[in-house]
Amino acid sequence: MTDLTPPAGALAGIQVLDLSRVLAGPWCTQILADLGADVVKVERPGAGDDTRHWGPPFLQDADGNDTTQASYFTACNRNKRSVTIDMATEDGQQLIRQMALQADVLVENFKVGGLARYGLDHATLRALNPRLVYCSVTGFGQDGPYAERAGYDLMIQAMTGMMSITGRADGEPGGGPLRVGVALTDLFTGVYASSAILAALHARHRTGEGQHIDMALLDVGMAILANQAAGFLATGVAPGRQGNSHPSLAPYQDFATQDGSMLLAIGNDGQFARFCAAAGHPEWAQDARFASNTLRVKHRAALIPAMEAVTRTRTTAEWIALLEDKAVPCGPINTIAQAFGDAQVQARGLRVALPRDAGDGVAQITGVASPLRLAAHPPVLRHAPPALGQHTDEVLEALGVDAAQRAELRARGVV
Repeated sequence: MTDLTPPAGALAGIQVLDLSRVLAGPWCTQILADLGADVVKVERPGAGDDTRHWGPPFLQDADGNDTTQASYFTACNRNKRSVTIDMATEDGQQLIRQMALQADVLVENFKVGGLARYGLDHATLRALNPRLVYCSVTGFGQDGPYAERAGYDLMIQAMTGMMSITGRADGEPGGGPLRVGVALTDLFTGVYASSAILAALHARHRTGEGQHIDMALLDVGMAILANQAAGFLATGVAPGRQGNSHPSLAPYQDFATQDGSMLLAIGNDGQFARFCAAAGHPEWAQDARFASNTLRVKHRAALIPAMEAVTRTRTTAEWIALLEDKAVPCGPINTIAQAFGDAQVQARGLRVALPRDAGDGVAQITGVASPLRLAAHPPVLRHAPPALGQHTDEVLEALGVDAAQRAELRARGVV
């Protein structure tokens, strides 16, 4: 008989205590949760994570009416259990310390030193549980002149130079620095943090000891400048904004079409020659100005207008159909709605709906599937993003707190 039981996640058995909120920390812990870790998210009684209130847009009930729960929260809190504990109280602190004793990983994003007054800092909890991997996420890191400052994604995008290379050049219509359309630094910090945690867990197999991980949005923001930072460090010349074109490749940008626009991402001479032949201008590939990528970048001002005069003669769909079998990267510039309607997005199952039974009128929450496709241990979708405090009773019961004690703690506002 075939065993239909889904395989356990790769991190099954790993206990994560999530003291983080907003985006960077929760993004990290959602990755761990998708991989099978049991993530318990501690939230403020009555309020919860800030993003529960960052709306519109809001979740809708079964009748299609807006609730008071913002959809933002659901982007980064799937597969977690929510408990509400007031860590400003001694009893609340003791409950969290009990949870930390059983945890493999703790993730927090308080200001530097902010948890010390509650006895929940790294030094205190590692003394109680030497195997604990303790990950701190801050704006500027645990040391340096800015360590005490609060850090936000938009601020980091501005400080690191990310905004200076995003947007159209000064003097062009719409020119000026722009932020990336999502909180990119927060998201990358979450991804880097999850990688660091996995590395620390692997090291623990050898040493038996946990360790402190110091994740800073500033560090990550500088790191993800990638080739733009490398170019500056090699030449001393700071790159500027150039819209959708690429500083080192041409043609590699958006082009106007008969009915809108498309994206061409030509990365080598063979792709360029095939495009030229398909477009009816094979002579461009033989032109001394355009014979190599470096020359095309140098003569971009002559090449791009000539190409755009041709791209305007067909629709986006016609260009995609023409180039698809010629190994020339070409695609539409979709809205998010169009992206979710794309055949490949649908084939990959990237839209997932999870049922929720929290008694709050929200019966189902739809989100984006995990991109982590492990063949033997695929992501396990166990829980929809939780309602505030949805799992308080079951988590505290597992700690040995009986019903009478829970009622007493609730009466005093501890949970």
